[in-house]
Amino acid sequence: MVNFLIWLQRWLYGGMADSMRSAVDITALPPLMAGAFLFGMVHALMPGHGKSVLVSYHLGRPSRVLEGVATGTLLAVTHVGSAVLFVMAGVAVISRSLADGGRAPGFETMSAALIASIGLYLVVRAIWPSHHTHERDGRALAFVTGLIPCPLTTFILTYALTHNKLIYGLAAVIAMLGGVILTLVSFAVGAVTARSQLAAVLQRTEKLRELFGFWLELASAAAVLVLGLWMLKGSR
Repeated sequence: MVNFLIWLQRWLYGGMADSMRSAVDITALPPLMAGAFLFGMVHALMPGHGKSVLVSYHLGRPSRVLEGVATGTLLAVTHVGSAVLFVMAGVAVISRSLADGGRAPGFETMSAALIASIGLYLVVRAIWPSHHTHERDGRALAFVTGLIPCPLTTFILTYALTHNKLIYGLAAVIAMLGGVILTLVSFAVGAVTARSQLAAVLQRTEKLRELFGFWLELASAAAVLVLGLWMLKGSR
């Protein structure tokens, strides 16, 4: 399955590159953006992109579907938007700052450290709960997870710049962002729905439900912490 996704991603990326290179007027935008949207969906299905963080967070605490939409969207916008800002800062800066095929080690280390910090905070709060809302925690976690710039967004925009096709590159990135949002929101909302269904099964047994909720929240907080530490180790 992963090999198929890799092949499909390469095929869609090649199609976008060909569309940008041959684009001469606005008629090239619809097929370019359609391909970029599909590319974004497939790209977000690949390992990474914060799906594990989103699912771990929403499985561990009661959330609304709209909160799942918000966290998934915020993560995607931050992930792609940080890459756009990175590229627009200048191709010369990117060539000195990026390493290992489009990775940004400094951003990865910072994001991993922040994820681990929030994971530790969630563990502490699961053990000693407070009455504060969970929504702010989820959005903060989504933001710091998305701080790692999307490498393929940098490739697309750099390619567009070198071919004097910046408008087409930005259009492709916007459509790609839509696909990434759809995939990440689907994972977040799926986790919210799964927890709600599990809670419904336990609705008649209040004590068991409370015990289940405590351990699920603690386990999900620990998962976020472990993911952050694992990412921090891998970024060095």
